[in-house]
Amino acid sequence: MKSFIRKIGVWALFLAGTLQSVQAQEVSGNTEKEYQLTGTVVEDTSGDPVAYATVLLLDADTDKQVSGGVADDEGKFFITGFDPGTYVLKVNFVGFAAFSRAGITVSPGQRAIDLGDIGLEEESVSLDEVTVQGQRELITEKVDRTIYNAENDKTTVGGDASDVLRRVPMLSVDLDGNVSMRGSSNITVLIDNKPSTMSASSIADALKQIPADEIKTVEVITSPSAKYDAEGTGGVINIVTKKNNLQGKSISINTSAGLRGSNLGINASARTGKWGFNLGGFGRTGYNIKGGFENNQMVTNEDGSVSNIIQSSDTRNNMLMGRYNFGADYEIDKYNWLAASVNFGMFNRKSKQDNLLTENFLDDELVSALMRRVNTENLSNTVDVSLNYTRTYEKPQKEFSIMGLYSRNNRTNDFVQAVLEDDFSTVASRVKNENPSNNQEFTLQLDYVTPLGDGENQILEYGAKNILRRVSSDYAYFTADGADGEYVENDDASYSNEFDYDQNVTAGYVSFTQGFLKNYTAKAGLRYEYTTINADFKTGETQADIPDYGVLVPSINLSRKMESGNMIKAAYNRRIQRPSLRYLNPNIQGSNPTQITQGNSLLDPEYTDNFELAYSTYFKSASINIASFYRNTSGSIQPIRSVLDEGVIYTTYENIGSEQAVGLNLFANINVSNKLSFNGGIDAYYAMIDNNVDDPLYNASNEGFVVSGRMFGNYNITETWVLQGFAFARGRKVNLQGYDSGFGIYGLNINKEFDDKKGSIGFGAENFFTPEFKMNSEIVSPTITQYSTNSMRNMNFKINFSYRIGKMSVSPKRKKRSIENEDLKGDDSGGGMMGPN
Repeated sequence: MKSFIRKIGVWALFLAGTLQSVQAQEVSGNTEKEYQLTGTVVEDTSGDPVAYATVLLLDADTDKQVSGGVADDEGKFFITGFDPGTYVLKVNFVGFAAFSRAGITVSPGQRAIDLGDIGLEEESVSLDEVTVQGQRELITEKVDRTIYNAENDKTTVGGDASDVLRRVPMLSVDLDGNVSMRGSSNITVLIDNKPSTMSASSIADALKQIPADEIKTVEVITSPSAKYDAEGTGGVINIVTKKNNLQGKSISINTSAGLRGSNLGINASARTGKWGFNLGGFGRTGYNIKGGFENNQMVTNEDGSVSNIIQSSDTRNNMLMGRYNFGADYEIDKYNWLAASVNFGMFNRKSKQDNLLTENFLDDELVSALMRRVNTENLSNTVDVSLNYTRTYEKPQKEFSIMGLYSRNNRTNDFVQAVLEDDFSTVASRVKNENPSNNQEFTLQLDYVTPLGDGENQILEYGAKNILRRVSSDYAYFTADGADGEYVENDDASYSNEFDYDQNVTAGYVSFTQGFLKNYTAKAGLRYEYTTINADFKTGETQADIPDYGVLVPSINLSRKMESGNMIKAAYNRRIQRPSLRYLNPNIQGSNPTQITQGNSLLDPEYTDNFELAYSTYFKSASINIASFYRNTSGSIQPIRSVLDEGVIYTTYENIGSEQAVGLNLFANINVSNKLSFNGGIDAYYAMIDNNVDDPLYNASNEGFVVSGRMFGNYNITETWVLQGFAFARGRKVNLQGYDSGFGIYGLNINKEFDDKKGSIGFGAENFFTPEFKMNSEIVSPTITQYSTNSMRNMNFKINFSYRIGKMSVSPKRKKRSIENEDLKGDDSGGGMMGPN
């Protein structure tokens, strides 16, 4: 308790210091005689603000950059840090013609100049004639989210979504693709604002199905409003893929070939009149992915003896994945819009452990030595079908929408374990585990948004949603003699059974946004969710008795804009995390028989309170954002480990834990010149974890700092040649009963555009000084000590190519809405109902 109070005190002191610095800046801003240019960037035809346009101030004589900034979410910009003189103002944003205004004269004593509205004209994009001028910053800030503009990052070409997420502030992705936000893996990943059982099955596997070349932006929402589902205690990640609102037809192809994997993607788009269509496909294969595994576990048995198990093996992985989509939309009339889409996904991964040697020592005496071969197959396919209707009105921002979604994931997670004779070559016996499972979701959502009064300062949102899930897990164990013996099923209900889990979540929400005192905005909301669950087994056990429950989830976001364009914002929200099948599934996961895991079908949800305070500032050609947070989770699902015979570790789960984290996120964008720019940041938090078990044999707690950082650099060698580099590193990660070691990755890419920028070819290198990565982990308790090492050969070289054919021009923008199921506590890969089995 004292430690917790001490950490809270540190966090409070940081917040106080931040507020003091903000107040000091405001005072200095009022007293310091600084020259300042202000204005608002808008669309020339509609007058709507253009958020996050890049604004540069150049010396009229030398054409060198003197200062600059980025417009905020309302298109307003503030430029300081220059002296009296004559300047040229340039404004750029993708999709608009570059704007330039010369002859801006600042006289001595003329401290503040308001340039008023600066209108940008939409630029016609003819893919065989004209190229788009201007480019967004790599990272932009909005009131409720941080946006990473992935389309501007060429270092991810030929990669997948996990490569992109490694570059995003506040996120950490380990070498296996497991994602966490501010240290929490309880996050929700949406694709184009829609959930998918593809990500519910395993977020790490889902990310490998999405090509980096098709990702437009990644939105990190740390404080979701009441409109979002209450699920996801860590927050929400929305991956926005590239679409177009263009008239005409086009087709594009992109491919990459490398040492560890290759991919091929083809996308076609067509829009004519009120109809729009898109059809796309992407396939990727991973090969030559080799590594190793080492494990040393020492346990104290009930009789006081000590068992020590030492294991080692070589590993091989091969993967084949793809994602295919078809979509159509129709503008019924000026105010009514209809859209439908179908998405298919597949993920096949086959893993082999060759020559898994297991030596078992009892009180330092070797009692057995077994050699095994283990083959694991992780196969899944997904289909998502959605239908959306949107009704807008003459009154701006007023909108009604109905959305429906059907999503299904079929998954097979099997293994075959062959035990070898003493000669380590002849198969003595085999064990097979089959675990086919499926997850179906039916979702219906209604939303209504309307401005109140004049519509500028008050907005009311309310809606309802229902998610109906049908999940099943059919599992069975088989044994066989020799290499060719017939498999015989184990009829024990603990090893062969069928588990069905039905869940229904009904929700309603209301949210109200109010602007006041000129520069202040408050958005408060309340959401209520009621959950009913029915779970039972086909044989053996009776129906699991899980009571229904409801949860009331408040949220509030406050922000204040200051005269210099800086912003301070604060937020609070309460979140819930329901357990996924990875924690519920009673299938005994024993591909490594020395470490057995089994789910608990009676788990309750976790509850988390999140607090956040953030400050963003712009000066000259840089922007900086700093955010602090505190997270408190009760009823945390934590592992319970016990010792079985012969030193085997058995793991299951209970709602026994409490978790606190207090941390800081800092990142910056810096434009050194028109050719050179850098983006980077540091994420740090202090974790405090306790399982609250009184028995000293099983009590566990841990605390410590976790620090990670990233750096991205971009250099335009010429108008068609660009060089980009990236690096990410994470320090040691704190777990309940031990640690995971840190790691680092890096890459370099050079890209050449040709044929009026319709095509590009490039060369990339990843981890070229590091032939092999090693990830170490440890578990320490009164009865168990375990050290494991996983090795991966991740050095890669690749060649990338892309080309577009067609001619298209910008058409009016259409509002699109979609379903967002932020759902379920998963495994370290993020998780949904169908976690790894």
